[in-house]
Amino acid sequence: MEMHSRLPEQHTRSFDEVLFRRRSVRGFLDDEVPDELLQEVFSLAQQTPSNCNVQPWIVHVLSGQACNTLRKKLLAAARLPENMHPDWPVDTRYEGIFRERQFDAAAQLYGAMGVERQDKAGRNDAFLRNFSFFDAPHVAFIFLPLPFDIRQAADCGMYAQTLLLAMTSRGIDSCAQGALTLYPDLVREQLGVSAQHRLLLGISFGYEDTEVKANAARVDRGALSQAVRFHR
Repeated sequence: MEMHSRLPEQHTRSFDEVLFRRRSVRGFLDDEVPDELLQEVFSLAQQTPSNCNVQPWIVHVLSGQACNTLRKKLLAAARLPENMHPDWPVDTRYEGIFRERQFDAAAQLYGAMGVERQDKAGRNDAFLRNFSFFDAPHVAFIFLPLPFDIRQAADCGMYAQTLLLAMTSRGIDSCAQGALTLYPDLVREQLGVSAQHRLLLGISFGYEDTEVKANAARVDRGALSQAVRFHR
């Protein structure tokens, strides 16, 4: 699908509006995104810049039966966490302001769901919903082929953000999920992906189910002064 440099204005939202509308949705309707619209948003994401224009991302998009089959397999695997073998370390420990933000995000999410901090079973059930793609009708997996590493992973991060914003601009809701990378061998097996392709990120997407309590959660962003230093 060839994309033009200027799309009809009635089909787009302003950049600021897209930025502020985009958020992580954790409950979706069954309605699928039309194929033409899928082609459109993923074509837009192809405009992402990358180091030396190598475009290192390899993306697999699942819908219909393929999506449902992997959903069931991942959910079953997630009940046996000892089988977890992610391609990238997941043992990061947050400290200071980063820890505070992590706590706040969890408090907002579990608070919206009515799950108490001491309710371990409730929290575990909420975590397992990651592997059902929050009932989304579509999921995308972003892979990075060897020998690419951290530098090219940054390119894939830019691709993911472009994709999320493209989806938002077209009224599609989404959730980027690190949890979907915890069982990469299972994902590769179903998709027929080479072991040389390492799984970086999963994105569940579709249309928001506003009746899902988790979707009422909201989180803030840090002050500009906490992240950016201006020098002259």
